[in-house]
Amino acid sequence: MTSFADKAVRHWFITGASGGLGRQLTGHALRQGDRVTATVRRPTALDELRAEYGDRLAVEILDVTHPADIDAVTGRVLAAGPVDVVVNNAGYSVVGATEEMTHEQVGHQLETLLHAPIRITRAFLKPMREQGGGRIIQISSMGGQMGAPIGSAYHAGKWGLEGFTEGVSREVAGFGIHFTLVEPGGTSTGFLSGLNYTTETDVYRDSPVGEMRRWLQHEAVLTGDPAKVAAAVYDTTRLAVPPLRLTLGADSYEAVHAALTERIGELEAQKDLAASVAFTD
Repeated sequence: MTSFADKAVRHWFITGASGGLGRQLTGHALRQGDRVTATVRRPTALDELRAEYGDRLAVEILDVTHPADIDAVTGRVLAAGPVDVVVNNAGYSVVGATEEMTHEQVGHQLETLLHAPIRITRAFLKPMREQGGGRIIQISSMGGQMGAPIGSAYHAGKWGLEGFTEGVSREVAGFGIHFTLVEPGGTSTGFLSGLNYTTETDVYRDSPVGEMRRWLQHEAVLTGDPAKVAAAVYDTTRLAVPPLRLTLGADSYEAVHAALTERIGELEAQKDLAASVAFTD
């Protein structure tokens, strides 16, 4: 029996495919001979790929912050046939101090980065279990393992996605469903131009928040090649047992390594204190 990793042609479902990594993944999968259903918010966003690949590319209009639309789109896609690889890619970042964020900005950020991927993942779990397996790729970030003083809502969404994914991956591994959290560093995908800045306040202008805001606005250079990131992600779907986390970019590796090292150091320093709170016989 052919294993999932060896299946000749797979059907992908990719959100946020209008540009950036989503578009790169869509194109890469198509070039490898796979089929893709890509979701976009602009109807004409993938016209060039549709002209080149014909009916191997299906396009759905979807704003992932609308739960009813997610249900409608995933329902149509699944009614048309099995899906082998799901990629939760749609996302953006609210940038600014937490005090500066509006309730609407925080809510929209969490809806996009956390609630929507959870809803989409849940839609595909039963079909994948019943078909004997599948892959779910969650596009996280190095910001899913560390925190910077300018994106608390973004970090909440990505850290939440990481915890959700680690938990559910252990629930379904026995059914042949494997998850990979992709943790890219700065990748040249148009991410910077899509940042949603808060209205800056005087009190944070000369703080680390303000310094980072100006770095993002005027100095940041993103060195990650989205085509290489897409190829690396694709390659994991051909592994019999893919990694739960895939850290891509030297900047991501260094930031995640530093964050984990710091947390381990803090944990080790509390070893005796942790043991001290037990009942004494």
